[in-house]
Amino acid sequence: MPAADRKVLGEDIKTVQLGWPLGMPLVDHFGGGIWEVRRKLVGRIARTLFVIEEDVMVLLYLFIKKQQKTPQPELDLAKERLKLLRRRK
Repeated sequence: MPAADRKVLGEDIKTVQLGWPLGMPLVDHFGGGIWEVRRKLVGRIARTLFVIEEDVMVLLYLFIKKQQKTPQPELDLAKERLKLLRRRK
């Protein structure tokens, strides 16, 4: 991923972290406690899936997609990581 894209995504994550709670168009809710940071890049779409646990933003998964719909395997991976996170408590 180009450095410019990484910088923009990092700034978006920081914006959410410092300004929580936020809504559309930057943040949307998937359900089950999972939220997404949304960003359009040149020719691609970036999504960062995260949860808020005890006032801490925990990033579950960042991925790039080309279609509007979030692929189910990406969402399944985030859900599995959330289960692991909650099991460790």
